Amino acid sequence: MKENTHPNYREVVFHDLSCDFKFVTRSTVQTKETIEFEGKEYPLVKIEVSSESHPFYTGKHKIVDTAGRVEKFRQKFGKVGSKTQVAA
Repeated sequence: MKENTHPNYREVVFHDLSCDFKFVTRSTVQTKETIEFEGKEYPLVKIEVSSESHPFYTGKHKIVDTAGRVEKFRQKFGKVGSKTQVAA
């Protein structure tokens, strides 16, 4: 590879703040913070959601009642400006 054309690809610690989960992976992300993890110092990236805290991966899905929302909207605003027809 040519020198000074590619970003610095190195090991980085990602810290999921919502569940205090840390993991090491390789990345080119730039960061000013560092952390000592498993006896070695790494650049630190703080994130809000990872596979450890995301509802899709944890199985803690939140079911949204979209039909109820649509009906509530139609009751509030009626057919004014609606391009779709109300189901009978």
